[in-house]
Amino acid sequence: MNYPFWEIPILGSGWVIGIIAIFHVMISQFAVGGGLYLPVAERKMQRMTDPVLREAWRKQLARHSKFFLLVTGVFGTVSGVGIWFAIGLTHPEATSTLIHNFVFGWAIEWVFFLVELTTIAVYYYTWDKIDDKLHLQVGWVYAIASAFTLIIINGILSFMLTPGDAWIAVAGTGQEASKFWNGFFNPTYWPSLFLRSCVCCSLAGVWALITASRLDGDKQPELKTSLVRWSARWLVPSFLAMPLLMIWYYLCVPASQQALLTLGIDTINAGTFSAVTRMALVIVLTSATIVGVTYFLAYRSPRDFSLSYALAVLLLALIATGAGEYSREMLRKPYVIGRWMYSNGTRVPAVARINREGYLKNSLWTWGNGATSYSRGEAIFRGECSSCHTMDGYRPIRTLLAGRDSANIHNFVQMLHDYKPDMPYRKFMPPMAGTAQDVDDLSNYLNAKINLGK
Repeated sequence: MNYPFWEIPILGSGWVIGIIAIFHVMISQFAVGGGLYLPVAERKMQRMTDPVLREAWRKQLARHSKFFLLVTGVFGTVSGVGIWFAIGLTHPEATSTLIHNFVFGWAIEWVFFLVELTTIAVYYYTWDKIDDKLHLQVGWVYAIASAFTLIIINGILSFMLTPGDAWIAVAGTGQEASKFWNGFFNPTYWPSLFLRSCVCCSLAGVWALITASRLDGDKQPELKTSLVRWSARWLVPSFLAMPLLMIWYYLCVPASQQALLTLGIDTINAGTFSAVTRMALVIVLTSATIVGVTYFLAYRSPRDFSLSYALAVLLLALIATGAGEYSREMLRKPYVIGRWMYSNGTRVPAVARINREGYLKNSLWTWGNGATSYSRGEAIFRGECSSCHTMDGYRPIRTLLAGRDSANIHNFVQMLHDYKPDMPYRKFMPPMAGTAQDVDDLSNYLNAKINLGK
């Protein structure tokens, strides 16, 4: 506990990140896919031979670019700042590692982000004010800049799951910067990049259906038909490629993390679904529903495709995005950075030292050695357990330990401390690091909360 602890009752601090991240990913990936959609659509418009339809497309694309600017430039930016605020409070140790290891990567990403903000503003405000060729070039500059933000961020996000052997070999030595590119182009980098690129293209079509659905199909039948159908086609490549890309991604994930998925699949008849398995099923079902709704209600009946239908597709996409991000987070368990840092912020190599010296010895933000066993146990619970669990809300400890007496609670904590290979929670829970006294203190605190009602 080198940092103060941020406690969020009931909801849990992890879900604060999750809620912000789901909306941010939905918008940020739209920023990449939509950034490609706009110049491709404008290029298509400029090549139209029908002057009436070409002018109608021009006006609609100008309206869509305003919508795009507001959603990505305002909501995307604010939610991005929110994620930095939330992860800095919830996982300060992991955030510090990502900043120090990828400081130049972040700097480059922010440069491209500034280019994005500038060019999309120029793109929107210069419709019919500059030469068509120059305006299209501005759109392509935005598309390239947004693509590079994805390329950079993907390396950092995939690093958290699979930092790679080369980086792990030097982690903690001060030489991590020498393996920057090994950590960046890690084992899951390429499948993750192609997966996210497909999602970006799909979201470009999903969000475009929002603005296209507002057109009056009776007054502008040709315009609405062409725009709705063209936008719907943006979903096709990703849904055709995604199953193969997901298999590729799965094969690049370490066997220990694959076990989190097979846990639910292997025991499905026994009624056990791992969280990753449940989320994978949600992704499959929502994606299939999006395809069905888009084909039957948008592509086949474009003139009757209403805003309510488009919002339904957007909601399904939001659910699929949330399930995907949740699965990615769960796939890292019991780590926040694979093989290097556990989900509670404890570094893997530090466990042995903590077991010798005690968890609270080097914790700057806890009570002193003269504190009671209860207060020491509370500090240990906050540091080692509360990043994933609450007492009564999300993943409640009270429910997990319900019906156990003090001896059983102590045995449970001791089991987490021993962390034997056959321990049933080992696949997704970090070890309880600390001395025998720490085990007793945490057990006493949990017993007091569960059985004594403190």
